[in-house]
Amino acid sequence: MKSSTLKNTWKATALVGMSLLTTVGFAQQIDNGTYVIKNKFSGKVLDVLNASSDEGTSIIQYTNTGASNQLWNVNYVGSGRYSITSAATGKAIEVYNWDTNDGADIAQFSYWGGESQKWALADQGSGHFSMINAFSGKSAEVYDWSTANNANISQWSFWGGDSQLWEFHSLDTGASYHWPTTGNIVTHDPTMVEENGTYYEYQTGDGIFGKVSYDGVEWLPLDAVLPNGLSWWSNYVPGHNGIDVWAPDVRKYNGKAYMYYSISTFGSNQSAIGLLSASSLAASDWQDEGVVTYTTTASGHNAIDPDLVLDKDGSPWLVYGSWFNGIKVTRLNGGTMKPTGNLYSIAARSGGIEAPSITYRNGYYYLFVSTGKCCAGVDSTYNIEYGRSTSITGPYLDKNGNDMLNSGGSVLDAGNNVWVGPGGQDIIGNNTIVRHAYDATDNGLPKLLISKLNWDADGWPRY
Repeated sequence: MKSSTLKNTWKATALVGMSLLTTVGFAQQIDNGTYVIKNKFSGKVLDVLNASSDEGTSIIQYTNTGASNQLWNVNYVGSGRYSITSAATGKAIEVYNWDTNDGADIAQFSYWGGESQKWALADQGSGHFSMINAFSGKSAEVYDWSTANNANISQWSFWGGDSQLWEFHSLDTGASYHWPTTGNIVTHDPTMVEENGTYYEYQTGDGIFGKVSYDGVEWLPLDAVLPNGLSWWSNYVPGHNGIDVWAPDVRKYNGKAYMYYSISTFGSNQSAIGLLSASSLAASDWQDEGVVTYTTTASGHNAIDPDLVLDKDGSPWLVYGSWFNGIKVTRLNGGTMKPTGNLYSIAARSGGIEAPSITYRNGYYYLFVSTGKCCAGVDSTYNIEYGRSTSITGPYLDKNGNDMLNSGGSVLDAGNNVWVGPGGQDIIGNNTIVRHAYDATDNGLPKLLISKLNWDADGWPRY
């Protein structure tokens, strides 16, 4: 057993596991993929005992041999939780027999999606994560600080010791992959979210219309969310045409769907960002939550292109803005989902910058923006560029160390002779990017492009 000093630490932190489960509850911490999972203290990796496929087989640690029973398919299942299944047996790790006691065994069982098979991965810094069980609220650890092969993996109240910290080493080949989209794919400024295996996309257009897909490939039209607009829009943007809505952003948070959107007129910074909420995307029971923020012709920035961001602790922020004096980010009240506190400037560029999207990954916040000119068909000059920061409020630096507040930005996508002016992007769960580009083979129509987002070993994004 562990020392009395450590036992006192456990008592003082008995509720920390459940607290961690709550705070990371809605932020995807790592990409879906296949991993070797290595313990910080022992240096050994998760392993299915004797490579057995039997139900209830214990999970142990062992020297890394590269065997398939040491490879784990990690899949985000929503609300900050992951399933972790053996590449060899296809079975998921769980707290055995729904046990809530310290020292309970972690074993494999056929996946059925119960809470005891779901894990919250909390970034503890320096590339290490805790693994908190969704049912018990306790952390996976190497039992009794063992460094021996075959030592058992159990659960214990989280206290942050090295035996409870894990490195996730990806085996992803990093191959580029572009979804073969078909059907109703004309779009501009798309946002996409998955709910129970169905994909929903919303875009710039009259009344916020969008698309639905049951496989991510074939897209079918959706009815407009607000076919008649909202009466209060004209109070903030008198020149607005009534139903034209720009660049919606959809995210799930705290068990609800939220949609931010902007209303404006081209070339003006008299604009407003509004908010809708729904019980689910399938229900589409959208409720008007009113204005979030607005700007006038006397403002320095422009209240358009909103993007809901969850920081590493799962707290909500809103990033938005374009042209004029650039991109802003502000913290949101988790109850009202509206701004509270300061407004921070994080990127600016003469000649056009807009459509910000931020995602958190492995200790960094990554800011993606569209630079250049949109909305001109094959004459559009949009590029997608990025930078990163250890703080959500910046500074965001590109690969060469240039600050995005001073026109910095590394190019992810400059288009090609078929797909011109890519932009209006949205990042989904660190591993997917959705955007529009103008099809030079089809009269410059803007169309939906979805791609796998890969990451270099040094942490920079690429296709």
